[in-house]
Amino acid sequence: MITGELKNKIDKVWDAFWTGGISNPLTVIEQITYLLFIKRLDELHTAKELKANTLKVPLDKPIFSKDQQNLRWSRFKDKDAEQMYEIVSKEAFQFMKDLGNMNGDSTESPFAKFMKGATFMIPTPNLLDKVVNMISDIPMQDRDTKGDLYEYLLSKIATAGKNGQFRTPRHIIKMMVAMMKPAPEDTIFDPACGSGGFLVAAGEYMHDHYADLFHKKDFRDKYNSRMFTGNEFDATMIRIGAMNMLLHGIESPTLYDRDSLAESFTIRNQYSLILANPPFKGSLDEESVEKSLLKMVKTKKTELLFLALMLRTLKTGGRCAVIVPDGVLFGSSNAHTAIRQEIIDNQKLEAVISMPSGVFKPYAGVSTAVLIFTKTTSGGTDNVWFYDMKADGFSLDDKRNPIEQNDISDIISRFEKRSAEKMRKRTDQSFLVPVQEIRDNKYDLSINRYKEIVYEEKQYDSPVKIIADIRDLDKQRMTELNDLEKLLNQ
Repeated sequence: MITGELKNKIDKVWDAFWTGGISNPLTVIEQITYLLFIKRLDELHTAKELKANTLKVPLDKPIFSKDQQNLRWSRFKDKDAEQMYEIVSKEAFQFMKDLGNMNGDSTESPFAKFMKGATFMIPTPNLLDKVVNMISDIPMQDRDTKGDLYEYLLSKIATAGKNGQFRTPRHIIKMMVAMMKPAPEDTIFDPACGSGGFLVAAGEYMHDHYADLFHKKDFRDKYNSRMFTGNEFDATMIRIGAMNMLLHGIESPTLYDRDSLAESFTIRNQYSLILANPPFKGSLDEESVEKSLLKMVKTKKTELLFLALMLRTLKTGGRCAVIVPDGVLFGSSNAHTAIRQEIIDNQKLEAVISMPSGVFKPYAGVSTAVLIFTKTTSGGTDNVWFYDMKADGFSLDDKRNPIEQNDISDIISRFEKRSAEKMRKRTDQSFLVPVQEIRDNKYDLSINRYKEIVYEEKQYDSPVKIIADIRDLDKQRMTELNDLEKLLNQ
C-alpha cells in the first residue's frame, strides 16, 4: 500500500514537472519510467555482485563494466544536482538506450528495445534531483509498493488520448478479471494494451490465487515471459506498459509495438483468454486492415474490427471479456448485426453487463458495456445473462468521488451462479434472456430491449385543493410580511 507521505512526494514532483514546462501527463510518466529503468539496472547488477561474492566466483555477465560504474544509480544519486544531471542526461540515459539484454547475453531484452526511441526531457538539474530523491525513497524490493507507485502515477492521466484511447478504471479491470478467473494454463492477450492494466491485473490475480505455483520454475518462466502478450501502436504507451508490468513482477513482458488490425498481424487461434478495452472511435481504410477481419465483418469501425480480431486470435474454447460502446449492442448497420450474429450463433455469448455513462469520466461520458463470450466455432449460446449496473462505487460525475453504492461484488457473485438467475424477473437488476428471443429482436443486445420497467402510480391533489393551499400560503406570507413591517416601524 502506497503511503500518504509517498503520495505527497509524488505530487510535489508532479508539480515540479509542470512548473518546469512539462505539462503532458504521459511525458511526465515516461520520464519517470526511464529513471525507474536505470534504477532497475543497478538493482540487477547489485544482485549479480551479491551472488558472485556469496559463491566466491567471478561476476557473471555484468550489466555495468568497470569503467561504467559511475552510471549506476547507487553511485550518482548522492552527487550534487549539476553533476548528477551531467551523468544522467549525457551518459546513463544513452547507456540505457544502447543496452542489449539485462542479463548480459546477445539477445535484446523485451524492455530495453522499447527504450531506443526514448528522449530525455527533464529540463533542469534541480528537477532531476527531486525525482531521483523521490524514487530513492521507495522500497523497490517490494512488488506491491512498486506496483502501487506506478498505478498512482498512471491515475494522474486525466486527458483522453488519440483515437478514442482512455485509461480503463482499475476497479472495472479487476471486476472483469475476477469474472474471467485467469488460470495457470492460460495465455492472456490484450490487443490494445495501453499501459498494460488488464495484463497486470491478471498477473495480480495469479499471485492472489496461485501463490504456491510461484515456487515452481516452470510456472515462473511462463509467468514472466509467455503468459501475457500485448499489442500497442503508441510507442510512449508501450514503454509505460512495459514498466508497469515489470514493476508488478512480470520480468520479461511480451509486448509488441504494432497495430493489431494491420495486415501484418495475422496470428490466429493462439490465446485462451482476451481482456481488452480497445479504441472506440476509429475509422480505418480497408486497404490497411487484415483481410480475414473484413471477411467476418465488412466495416471501417475499429470497435467491430477488434471483435472480429478477438474471435480470430482466440483458441477454440478461449474466453473473452471486452468493453464495447453501447452502439455495438444495438447498431442496425449490416456490420453491427453481422458481428453480433457471429458471436451469438457461431460462438457462445455468456453475458452483457451494461455500465452507466459516468464510469469513464472525466475522460469521456460514453455509455459502455462488457461483453463476455467463448469461442466455440459451433454455437452454444442458450441464455444470455444481462446485468444493469447502476453504481460502481464512485460518483458518476467528473469528480468520481467514492460512494457507498457499488454493484461490482454483486455482478461477480451472480455471474458465477448464472444458472440460479433463471427465476429472476425482467424487472430485476439482472436476468437471463433465451437466445431465440434475442434472434427475434434482430440480435439486439441492449438491456432496455428486454428489461421491464414497473411504473408506480402517483396520486396528486386535485386542482381545487392545490389552489386552496396556494391561497393559504399567500395569507401566511402576508401575515408574516405585515408583522415584519410593524417591527421595522417601532
